[in-house]
Amino acid sequence: MTANEVNASEKQSFDLVITNVHIATMDNAIDSQYGTILNAALGILNGKIAWCGSAADFPEFDSLQTPVINAKGKWITPSLIDCHTHIVCAGNRANEFEMRLNGASYQEIAAQGGGIISTVKATREADHEGLFVTAKDRLNALLNEGVTTVEIKSGYGLDLENEIKMLEVAEQLNQHHPIDVQKTFLGAHALPPEYKDDADSYIALVCDEMMPKVAELKLADAVDAFCEGVGFSNEQTRRVFDAAKKYDLSVKLHAEQLSNLKGAELVAEYNGLSADHIEFLDESGVVAMAKANTVAVLLPGAFYFLRETQLPPIDLLRKHKVAMAIATDFNPGTSPICSVQLMLNMACTLFRLTPAESLAGVTVNAAKALGLTDRGVIRVGLNADFALWDIDSPAQLSYQYGVNPLKGLWKDGQQLK
Repeated sequence: MTANEVNASEKQSFDLVITNVHIATMDNAIDSQYGTILNAALGILNGKIAWCGSAADFPEFDSLQTPVINAKGKWITPSLIDCHTHIVCAGNRANEFEMRLNGASYQEIAAQGGGIISTVKATREADHEGLFVTAKDRLNALLNEGVTTVEIKSGYGLDLENEIKMLEVAEQLNQHHPIDVQKTFLGAHALPPEYKDDADSYIALVCDEMMPKVAELKLADAVDAFCEGVGFSNEQTRRVFDAAKKYDLSVKLHAEQLSNLKGAELVAEYNGLSADHIEFLDESGVVAMAKANTVAVLLPGAFYFLRETQLPPIDLLRKHKVAMAIATDFNPGTSPICSVQLMLNMACTLFRLTPAESLAGVTVNAAKALGLTDRGVIRVGLNADFALWDIDSPAQLSYQYGVNPLKGLWKDGQQLK
């Protein structure tokens, strides 16, 4: 073996090295804010983060054989995660938006065939291809903002055939789009017209027919429900969770959005991944979530679009150290907003989160809300899912909206943008 061969064997191997960069790792072990490493370097190997730290300590590597990016003082963060969406759906409800602004009540709109039932009708009428195309456009918008993982819920089919159709489209997107899609079965979203005034029978359909088929086809990573006066009761939700447990599916819940039905305590009882919306959450619910390590998913887009006034109990969540995630809640009725970057700003301006809390909400805590432990943080051994931003500090991501600072995006070590 020659001297050059010996020296080469001692060098560390990477598929990509990024130098002259600052990194917001979002790792609490480094600091309680952004997990900042200034003047850093990053090494990628086999789709994983192989090295992360001060550039001064970066190991020797073969710079002639390894692609190297000089980031010129830009910032790296984990790529973003949208952990609560209803992206697979058909139609829009702009006409209802206009009707509300002209004084029509929810009841008047519903009487004319509006509300969630109008989306159910449009989604039932749509085929796989139509749903795929519109959902792909929405995923593209999120990808352009630095998102590489998205949760997609069903819930606009409300019968076996169409709930399966929605989840099949979500899986097709997972297979054919760069974004990683996590699928959630939300059969217990609302009452379909054919079960009007018979919620118990519909819940039986969800638990006894829909969920077994969803589980058999392996179309869902988790199960959700809408526990609310206009949705389903605590006891009906419990039946859904019991069925999910039978099929070894994680649970999460639309909880305490319009009133307090103790849904957060229920999902915590089942060690659920998250309680979402939670504007009317009280301290007993927060305590239960803290004990179960259940994430609070805040949805400022729906709060904004509905012009709500009841704020989520942010101080209580901080007091009891409940992880807070943020998501778009994209849906045609109450949050037709497909922008995680806008959610960062809204979380700060509407909910008074700090920029560090906001960024954690779409990285490390969003991953936790989906039960994912392989992303959301820049740490050796985790997936090389990261974004490169032309910013002066991570706070700028929450501060400014409308001028996209994204300069590069990687998923599993592969550059997407």
